[in-house]
Amino acid sequence: MTQTTQLQAVVFDLDGLMFNTEDLYDVVGETLLERRGHRFSRELKDAMTGLRGPEALQVMIERHKLNATVEQLQAETDEIFPQILAEKLAPLPGLFDLIEALESADIDRSIATSSKLSYTRRILEPFDLESRFQFVLTAENVQQGKPHPEIYLTAADRLSLSPDQLMVLEDSENGCRSAVNAGAFTVAVPGDHSRHHDFTGVEFVAESLADRRIYQALNL
Repeated sequence: MTQTTQLQAVVFDLDGLMFNTEDLYDVVGETLLERRGHRFSRELKDAMTGLRGPEALQVMIERHKLNATVEQLQAETDEIFPQILAEKLAPLPGLFDLIEALESADIDRSIATSSKLSYTRRILEPFDLESRFQFVLTAENVQQGKPHPEIYLTAADRLSLSPDQLMVLEDSENGCRSAVNAGAFTVAVPGDHSRHHDFTGVEFVAESLADRRIYQALNL
């Protein structure tokens, strides 16, 4: 861990970092491809993880040469996902304890996700979480999606900080590349879906959001 600048804020990814939504997306991907006679592979999952919705669906179309448009697959996703969400959405270990610790220390918090705002609010609302963050950045706030660094550079600008004053928590290779390229203090917090990803450039790979190294880096 190479820390030379005091960290002033924490930026959270959403899917697969705060909530188990990456696992739920697997069910959606499997359903979309099964309807078309294909299998949802780990290789495809890796290529899609961390991308904005339309970009991820375009990867699916190209990999399997599907006779479908992004708009068609998005419409099917919008039909499938709400029921899965209602039944299986859950926060990941350590999330609420970390948020409470950051609040107690008066450390700014924000969310930077490749998802749309409407979806993001649907995830946060059952847990009354949006109000506990200074702001939420979504796909609508940037021109370039992850792994481009724009979203984390935007977060730093919104917080009036330099990127190296941000701790970014990410679960995927694409997300970590975005944060590393922005110059942020990047911590990978992979789940089962991403433990095999390439996390080159991160400060460390955490076991979960409860990892003591996260707290130590923030002087909590």
